[in-house]
Amino acid sequence: METEEEGVSAQFNTSGAREEWTLLIWTSLAVLVPVIITLWCSVKRSKRQVYMKYFVRKSKHGWHYTDLFNKPTYCCVCSQHILQGAFCDCCGICADEQCLRRADRTMLCKEIMSPPQADGTLTHRWVRGNVPLCSYCAVCKQQCGTQPKLCDYRCVWCQTTVHEDCKVSLEEGERCDLGEFHCLIIPPHYLHNVNKLRRRQPDEYSKLAVACGEDWTPVLVLANTRSGNNMGEALLREFRTLLNPVQVFDLSELPPSKALQLCTLLPPGRVRVLVCGGDGTVGWVLDAIDTMKLKGQDQFIPRVTVLPLGTGNDLSNSLGWGAGYAGEIPVEQVLRNILDAEVVKMDRWKVQVVSKGHFLRKPKVLSMNNYFSVGPDALMALNFHTHRENTPSFFSSRIINKAVYFLYGTKDCLVQECKDLDKRIELEMDGERVALPSLEGIIVCNIGYWGGGCRLWEGMGDEPCPPTRLDDGLLEVVGVYGSFHCAQIQVKLANPVRLGQAHTVRLVLKSSRMPMQVDGEPWAQGPCTITITHKTQALMLYHSAEQTDDDDDDDSSASDGEGRPPAPQPGPHHHTRGDKAEATA
Repeated sequence: METEEEGVSAQFNTSGAREEWTLLIWTSLAVLVPVIITLWCSVKRSKRQVYMKYFVRKSKHGWHYTDLFNKPTYCCVCSQHILQGAFCDCCGICADEQCLRRADRTMLCKEIMSPPQADGTLTHRWVRGNVPLCSYCAVCKQQCGTQPKLCDYRCVWCQTTVHEDCKVSLEEGERCDLGEFHCLIIPPHYLHNVNKLRRRQPDEYSKLAVACGEDWTPVLVLANTRSGNNMGEALLREFRTLLNPVQVFDLSELPPSKALQLCTLLPPGRVRVLVCGGDGTVGWVLDAIDTMKLKGQDQFIPRVTVLPLGTGNDLSNSLGWGAGYAGEIPVEQVLRNILDAEVVKMDRWKVQVVSKGHFLRKPKVLSMNNYFSVGPDALMALNFHTHRENTPSFFSSRIINKAVYFLYGTKDCLVQECKDLDKRIELEMDGERVALPSLEGIIVCNIGYWGGGCRLWEGMGDEPCPPTRLDDGLLEVVGVYGSFHCAQIQVKLANPVRLGQAHTVRLVLKSSRMPMQVDGEPWAQGPCTITITHKTQALMLYHSAEQTDDDDDDDSSASDGEGRPPAPQPGPHHHTRGDKAEATA
């Protein structure tokens, strides 16, 4: 009896041990198999990226690999449905991995430079299949691309779409007119004719431009792929599809000084530049334009407009282009807005910083478009900049950036690192010494917006004040009592201390180190003398079709200050003072 019980017990223990080992094996497989698959996919993806980088460098197409197309897509070589593969952002052809080499070898891309037809016109350049969603045939007006196969055609220049059966009737005599944005596109035959010129002079370019139409105002697109929510790359692809790829530049690969040299091959006074990025990117481009002036290329100076991708975007807001772009309007509408924009002038300023005790050292010279500040807002910008340099991947969202700013502002409300600023700094406006109240910060503004969309000079409108303008050669100087006061100003619960308007501003930091910033570029500065003087004026484009501040729809001063200023009126400047600020001669 005991022997039978021992045998049953041993069998039970053996069965239990077998189940435990089975469970352990399956658990291990459940953990290891996904890990192995993930590692294998990572290795394959990295190899594919290396291969694509090498392949793209040699190719004439602008290939981009994707793991999943966002719409039904068919290979332009084998006509099979594909989920992953590569597409050209210039001409729009798509191919799977097996057909990629053949597609690159047999299919032509958009030609940035080509001779015209005998009659001086341009023929359609058709690409079969994968037409945009909701496309309509130019002949029968019915929807294109509805069949589940590679079908219908699209012209890479004018974006015209036609059915396969209707395409024959177009080929009988119709020419490509470059479509809706013909006055913004640099035609390939124009560059071909420029290349044939023996004398490259502005009058020769104007003669060639006659064939492009009287309203031809070519646009150059300069995008900073590191700005904002990393939308720069997607925007570059869309602009290359609609325009000539030669007029679209990635500023991470080519600096604006190089990109703007294309302006010297175009008719003087006609070129417009669209800057896709934040206020810092706009300042970078404007500095490159100043370099063109130093080279004697004044007649080729372009007009600058902005597609805001950064965090603050106060300059873009002041020019009527909004506080930030997140894809809410299509790129086609962005180009239409450029066509309707007005040319205005904007003051640019020189900020010269001379450190105390280092008079033999070359002074630090910066360009200012928006504002200069010393105090709590510069401290928040400095802390934000330091942490973003250390962990750039964390600061990839505009919402996260604003939240981090809020945390730094809350911290400064408790610590008050910039208190007693009035005892450590002296302020002069047009040579007149200004008595300061008990402030923690001073802000010198050139534009109407500050702090990510706040109208600083106008405030809540409970006090009369002279209007701000972009081209009047005047700076607006205000003071703040601390970080909490800055927050109150931004939510319109308080006004800043208006210290006055001036043509020249001079600040003397007598002791200690203070945070400072110029257009969002912060640094910590020891005792020094800061002098802000007028530098030059830039030609900007103002979008007047939409209001950027709901509270100022009927405010006449808003149009005076936000980019559509009347001609500057000569005359003496005037100062206004807050209740706690008095002027001393």
